[in-house]
Amino acid sequence: MAMSPRIAFLASNTEAAQQARAQMAARYGDHKPDAADVLCPLGGDGFMLQTLHRHGDKGKPVFGMKLGTVGFLMNHYRDDDDLVERLALAEPAHLRPLEMLALTESGTSTGSLAYNDVSMLRQTRQAAHIGIDLNGQQRVEELICDGVLVSTPAGSTAYNYSARGPILPLGSNTIALTPLAPYRPRRWRGAILKADTEVCFRVLDPYKRPVSVTADSHETRDVVEVTIRESRQRQVTLLFDPEHNLEERILSEQFEF
Repeated sequence: MAMSPRIAFLASNTEAAQQARAQMAARYGDHKPDAADVLCPLGGDGFMLQTLHRHGDKGKPVFGMKLGTVGFLMNHYRDDDDLVERLALAEPAHLRPLEMLALTESGTSTGSLAYNDVSMLRQTRQAAHIGIDLNGQQRVEELICDGVLVSTPAGSTAYNYSARGPILPLGSNTIALTPLAPYRPRRWRGAILKADTEVCFRVLDPYKRPVSVTADSHETRDVVEVTIRESRQRQVTLLFDPEHNLEERILSEQFEF
């Protein structure tokens, strides 16, 4: 990164984020994402994920600052510090998203990326019946549940952790497979898998027990089969202040009581 990097400031729709963007742009200049050296989203984790989905293919490092409700993937917003100095000292965290391919009842297919998780959820009052294959081999013949998800390490502290899934260390080259309110098999609590594992969810009774799938915030309804694998083509780099980097945050989550 250059000594005086070209920064693209992006902001959520909140008043606080928009005001911060105006102040930052006036102080440091503002560039289009395509022409910038670094992207600086201002908002919460939802806006960070939105930024990664929109601009992750540009290969630009991303230094987010929290001006939203949840900011696990963000740095603290401090308008009195030198942002250029913070960028020079920032530590990188390299993330690979999940690639999701879903087949629907109508025969259409849809693909999406997920930097946090891909979750299957029942659409009605009736529990979902889902079969699970790993690398083409059946591992769970029938999971009766509210749903099931696959999470990246960066996303393992979010929905996955709330569902009693494991927190995965950053750089562990693993993904988490976690059932949501499982009824049968009652004692199964999920698995930690190698990151290159291909996970296939098969909806066993899609007409009586319809299921949707959500990749981060992108939902597809009435799916019959969903395949998930870690992307080998896409990687994003998030930048964090050294005193509170992403690896430390993920570790600290395991010691909160």
